[in-house]
Amino acid sequence: MGKNPYELSPAQAYRQCDLSALSIESSDQLESCEEFVGQDRAISAINFGLGVSHCGYNIFLSGPPGVGKSSSIKRILNEVAGTKTTPGDWCYVYNFLDPNAPKALSLPTGHGKVFKKDMEDLVETLQREIPKAFESKDYEQEQQRLQSEAQTSKTELFDKLQKTATEKEFQLQFSPTGVVTLPLHKGKPLTQEEYSKLTDEEKAGINKRKDEMEEQVAAAYKIARKVDREVAAKVKELERRVALFAVSDLLDNIREKYNQYPEIIDYLHHVQRHILENIDKFRHDKDQAPPPGAPPMPFVQPVEPPSFTEYKVNVFIDNSNTEGAPVVFETHPIYSNLFGTIERVARFGMFTTDFTLIRPGSLPKANGGYLVVEALDILKAPFVWDSLKKTLENQELGVEDVFQQYGFTSTVGLRPEPIKVDIKVIMIGNPSIYHLLYTYDEDFRKLFKVKADYDTVVERTPETENKYACLLKHMSELHNLKPLTRSGLEAVIEHSSRMAADQGKLSVMHGSISKLMHEAHYLASSDGNADYISREHVARAIEQKIFRSNMIEEKLQELIQQGSILIDSDGRAVGQINGVAVYDLGDYAFGKPARITCETYMGMEGLVNIERRAKMSGSIHDKGVLILGGYLGAKYAGDKPLSVSATLAFEQSYSMIEGDSASAAELIALLSSLSGLAIRQDIAITGSVDQKGNIQPIGGVNEKTEGFFKCCEARGLSGKHGMVIPHQNVRNLMLSSTVRESIEKGKFHIYPVTSIDDVIEIMMDKPAGKRGKSGKFPRGTVHYLVDKRLGKLTEGFKKLTKGAEGQSEKKAAANNGEENEE
Repeated sequence: MGKNPYELSPAQAYRQCDLSALSIESSDQLESCEEFVGQDRAISAINFGLGVSHCGYNIFLSGPPGVGKSSSIKRILNEVAGTKTTPGDWCYVYNFLDPNAPKALSLPTGHGKVFKKDMEDLVETLQREIPKAFESKDYEQEQQRLQSEAQTSKTELFDKLQKTATEKEFQLQFSPTGVVTLPLHKGKPLTQEEYSKLTDEEKAGINKRKDEMEEQVAAAYKIARKVDREVAAKVKELERRVALFAVSDLLDNIREKYNQYPEIIDYLHHVQRHILENIDKFRHDKDQAPPPGAPPMPFVQPVEPPSFTEYKVNVFIDNSNTEGAPVVFETHPIYSNLFGTIERVARFGMFTTDFTLIRPGSLPKANGGYLVVEALDILKAPFVWDSLKKTLENQELGVEDVFQQYGFTSTVGLRPEPIKVDIKVIMIGNPSIYHLLYTYDEDFRKLFKVKADYDTVVERTPETENKYACLLKHMSELHNLKPLTRSGLEAVIEHSSRMAADQGKLSVMHGSISKLMHEAHYLASSDGNADYISREHVARAIEQKIFRSNMIEEKLQELIQQGSILIDSDGRAVGQINGVAVYDLGDYAFGKPARITCETYMGMEGLVNIERRAKMSGSIHDKGVLILGGYLGAKYAGDKPLSVSATLAFEQSYSMIEGDSASAAELIALLSSLSGLAIRQDIAITGSVDQKGNIQPIGGVNEKTEGFFKCCEARGLSGKHGMVIPHQNVRNLMLSSTVRESIEKGKFHIYPVTSIDDVIEIMMDKPAGKRGKSGKFPRGTVHYLVDKRLGKLTEGFKKLTKGAEGQSEKKAAANNGEENEE
């Protein structure tokens, strides 16, 4: 039997961690650090993106969940934001020219609420001072003078009118409905009876004089109304002068305070004009109230006191308590939470709104700073992604009613003036989302020009192990966990290599590491309330995590032991070999042995993949089987055609098979069937093979090795059981302590191989053989036997073909003879 070049030792199947160079007994003696171990590429990209101030250099953090994207960007932003200038405030005020379009005002940091207080004080003062101004004696005297002059003018007018009426023998009667002209007869009103006795000529004279009188009455009333209008205008002007005297000084004080802001000066100008045009709102004597004792009017809405909403200030963004640039993490980025909303209140059965009900979202709150959002949440929320792109591209944000924006409602609403935005958006997502957006969304490429790619592993060196230990110290402090002993630190670091499936690397999936530490902390607390987390606690946490998740694995192992799933772990068999498949349940992955069989016979079909014929295999598995045909042709068909049919199958497989990690096992089963040599059933194999017979690395080597080991252990280890793996996968071995102990005791073996010839010698206990100068394989080798069998199959196929051709010729000749006789 050919001997494998070497067999792995327990030390090669697991790389232990040694922190003795730190000279510590526990993590208490370490300095806590938040260094992001192994993420130099991502951190460099983030710093670059934060440093570039041009539009479009937003950042996408790409990486799987649990690698520390959120925690790292939070720490970096807190450091960077503290060095930046705090942005100013934004306010919304009433637009006196277009009430449906509130105006946005920009103010220095902290001035927003000051301006709001100034306007509130102004209104409060006006409510007090304007009524006082109208209660002054000068105002009352001037008002009375104007009204007295008007009354005198009207009295003189109506006295003259009355005199004219008397001259024309008419009497004027004034009533709320108008003026009635009554003809007189001998100084007394003419009765109807007396009027009827008059001649037609007298009646015509009376009617004529009446028409003339009514014209004069109408003219007099026209003059009286003109007098009323003039006096009303004079009173209004008087009120305006009085109010202006009370208002101008107060507004001048505010103008002087904000004289550097033209927009506010313009706004105050409109405020003054509006106050003077609506001075009655400030006067108590003008309140519209029902007179005492008046009956209540049904269906009349109650009169609310004036709210002076037009003069209020809505401090939309207040950065008075912000230090540096704002940093906002939006965890629920629906449209209203991100962009803001316009609220409504119910009044008298109707929903109403005004500019004071405009509320900011995370985007305006982060204006001048940084906004962090999850990419998947942004894409799932309706209307958000397109609106975000428009905001970043136009660098302005308008708070809108999303339903009105997309035409879902015809209700007239507010259209606030957009505010200018200068913001850096950081999106967090997995690589697949990044590539989808980059491929199919041109705007994404323009707006998110910086990609920060997070790795899942880091090179394992003594230096990184020490940094990792400091990181574990930080995590324990951050989550208020018990400190770890040195052995506990070493156990977590070793498990990190197991997670990375590489002895030379450490996993930086901080979420999974944190979860392990929480569970070890619980066990330490339950174990007599230990003061530290030790290696034992970490190992038990790992075991219990497996126990909670491996029910399906145990069920399958039970079926193997019962014989329901046919797996031989002892003896030999021709055309039959043990491969191992990996089942990934999401939170747990395990290996399960699988019987692979092959049958060969004369024919021209070549290799037949039964799974492919049954449509139960993926394209990668199909490719692996096709490669076997290339190997056979190159190895044995140099001097003859191959006249062979072979069927390959995963026995008792009832689900889709994918991957090429069983191609080496399939090739050995094929060679066994052709050579007639039996294969050892106490050894399983994993690995793919190329057309030249080289063994190639595969994934899941730890799960596969442990899966076959558990099957053998349940039946009793004989000392001959083992696993053949690609030599490249030796660095991926981080096997469980049970497997390592069995390797150390010589009860289980691991054989790394480089070529299919190595596998042949291990699995068949015979040399593989190499072609000599004559082109022949050495007698008795596996390749010799395979080549000999293929030659016999070819010769047999030729004989059958020639016999069939001879029979065809004889039959044709006989047919020709019969035709000649005819």
